[in-house]
Amino acid sequence: MAIHPSSLSHPLSLYALMLALPPELLTLFSSSFFAGVMKAWSRNIDARREANQLALQAMQMRNDYATAARAFDAPGVQWTRRTIALMSAFSIIVVPKIVAIFWPEVPIHISHSEVSEGFLFFTSATEHLRWVALKGLVITPLDTHILSAIIGLYFGGSIMENR
Repeated sequence: MAIHPSSLSHPLSLYALMLALPPELLTLFSSSFFAGVMKAWSRNIDARREANQLALQAMQMRNDYATAARAFDAPGVQWTRRTIALMSAFSIIVVPKIVAIFWPEVPIHISHSEVSEGFLFFTSATEHLRWVALKGLVITPLDTHILSAIIGLYFGGSIMENR
């Protein structure tokens, strides 16, 4: 095999490199490179498989914990939930109304937000919290929201227990 003179003009040409290295070394380098790539690919697949197995084990443990928590039945838990619901309703809803009936001179402070407009496009609108003192029997939006949340949580837990 004759070396073409134009291939020797550039010292790093592929043709000159291939003619300078014996085919055994090219086979050795290429097979070593591809073996390394395949080994890295295999390790990546093994790492993914192990991560998936660990994720499945974690999900199974979480499922076991959830099943055990659902099966846990203690009468104290029900009474604790009832007590919390009744105490919250009493302290948030009933006490302020009793104070307003028997001591109407005690002010009830509620807050509401007000939005102040910005100046043209130079400033944006800002929201300010404004506190207002009211006298007498006041039913605030906070009362209705909290009471509906407490009732919803209490009855929601009771409905799920009956299933």
